[in-house]
Amino acid sequence: MPDIEKVSIALTGEQVARLKAAVDSGEYATTSEAIREALREWQWKRELRTEEIARLRRLWDEGVASGRGVEVDMKELRQRARQRAKNIAGKAA
Repeated sequence: MPDIEKVSIALTGEQVARLKAAVDSGEYATTSEAIREALREWQWKRELRTEEIARLRRLWDEGVASGRGVEVDMKELRQRARQRAKNIAGKAA
């Protein structure tokens, strides 16, 4: 079992009430168990955020490496998209 260290935290009255209610309902055996689960979820979210930031940085770098952007005629782009949609719908029928 990992080393256990006691820490003191300050919670609002509402947070304490919800914590005690979760224990009283049997959802958790102790308030410590509930806090440990909350910390595990917090750690997991931080890891996900870090991974997402890294992914966005990679995508940004790929975009920059792909070269300069070009102007696009939006009217023409919409027309081509509509035509493709019609072609796809025609093949599905």
